[in-house]
Formats: sequence, C-alpha cells, structure tokens
Amino acid sequence: MEARLPSRIICLTEETTETLYRIGEADRIVGISGFTVRPPQARKEKPRVSAFTSARIDRILALSPDLVLGFSDLQADIAQELIRAGVSVMVFNHRSVNGILDMMKTLGAMVGALEPTEALIAECRANLARAKRLARTPRPWVYFEEWDAPQISAIRWVSELIEIAGGQDIFPELAQCPDGKSRIIADPEEVIRRQPDIIIGSWCGKKFRPEKVAARPGWSEIPAVKNNALYEIKSAEILQPGPAALSDGLLRLCTIMDTWHTAPGQPVPNPRSHVTA
Repeated sequence: MEARLPSRIICLTEETTETLYRIGEADRIVGISGFTVRPPQARKEKPRVSAFTSARIDRILALSPDLVLGFSDLQADIAQELIRAGVSVMVFNHRSVNGILDMMKTLGAMVGALEPTEALIAECRANLARAKRLARTPRPWVYFEEWDAPQISAIRWVSELIEIAGGQDIFPELAQCPDGKSRIIADPEEVIRRQPDIIIGSWCGKKFRPEKVAARPGWSEIPAVKNNALYEIKSAEILQPGPAALSDGLLRLCTIMDTWHTAPGQPVPNPRSHVTA
C-alpha cells in the first residue's frame, strides 16, 4: 500500500494553522484553536475545538483526525488523552527563532509541501537579515512584559527578535527559561534597577495598559516611563512562535526601535518597510 500524508489535521495552536495556510495546505485542516486569529479566514472556515490548555476531546474525535498538532508541555495532558484514544499527535516544543524555522520545515515535510515551505522559510530569513542590517545604534534597553500579574519577561524567541531589531533585552538570562513560571520577575524593583529605555507589553490577549504600568511604585524613575516610551504588540503578532513573529512581530519591533531613535515618546506609526510581511 502507498504511504499517505495526513489529510485531516487539527491544530491546537495558531502557528501551525498559519503555516499550513501560508504553504497552501489549508484544506488538510479540519479543526483549530479557539484563539486563532491568523489568518482571519481560518475562524470562518474551520471548527474551533480547543483553548490552549484545554480541548473538547469529544469534538476532536468526532472530526476523525489523522494528525493533531500541539505546542509545548502545557498541552501534554491533551496530547496524552488523544494518544490513549488512538490519535497520532505531534507536539512541537520550540522556543527560539531557529526553532520556529525548524518547526515550519518539519511541518512542510509532514504534508509533502517542501517547495512552498522552503519559500516561506526563505522569506522569514530575509526578514531577519534585513532587520538586522538596518538596526541602529545605540541599542536601547528593552523590557518586554508577557504578563502583568505576575510580571513575566520575554520568552526566548521574543528576546532574540528584540536583539535582531536593534534592542537589548534587560532580562536575557530569564529568556533562556522555557516556561513562564521561571520568567516571573520576583522583585519588580529589578526592572527599575535595570533602567529600560523602552517598555513593550504583550499581555497574552489582554489589552496592555501603559498608564497602569507607569503608575507602578517607583517606575516613574525608569527612562521608558519618563519619555513615554511604552508600547503594545498584539500577542497574536509576537507570542505566536510561527510566521507571525518573524514577519509582523519583527516589523513592529523594528518600528518601535525606529521611533525611539527619531521621535521618543511619540505613538508608533504604521510599520515601515523594514521587513516584508
């Protein structure tokens, strides 16, 4: 019998959904995460079967998937239940920019779409190279906040993208920690001591409130607060470890760095052509 490629795929997170759409393999998807916003048509075309740490196992099984794609240890319980039900599951666990590229390549191979996947990877690599080439000096110190209560600093791929865009992560040592708990800032005064020039919030789907950040005790002494250099990047753009982070997320970071160099304290304009989306 001839080997078959998976044709009924369920994506429990957004990055695999977007990747499959970008490489022309959307027809293979039969279910997606309820948090999916990229691409917009996915929410209209595909049934939603999961959150991030929970899933409708009955709905997933009813769709008769031949492959379920997940991400990280946070979805281990979902994966375990599906495996026990006889479903094939692939859980990606990447945390770096190179890991994002590797995920795309692996996924493209799994569906037999090597050529369009290589084109997507080449586009992402070009984005990274161009952003790095156009980065200015001096490099501002950046505090990236993934969550506010407790305060959680940047995950590794975000920290790497900050560096590529021309900034410096004030917590590079925490960025190496794979889980959010290990990136909790135990002492908020440590942010004050590290004196970031820019503060970026991306509160996992919750609206960033710069006025609340600025009002934290002692934070008025931070250069970013003094100069009103507090910005938001939507979590769908930067916290999705897939094409979005290497296109729109990177572009947003580049534009914030540009604004800091040319007009600190001003609203970030529409992203310029640092990278191609």
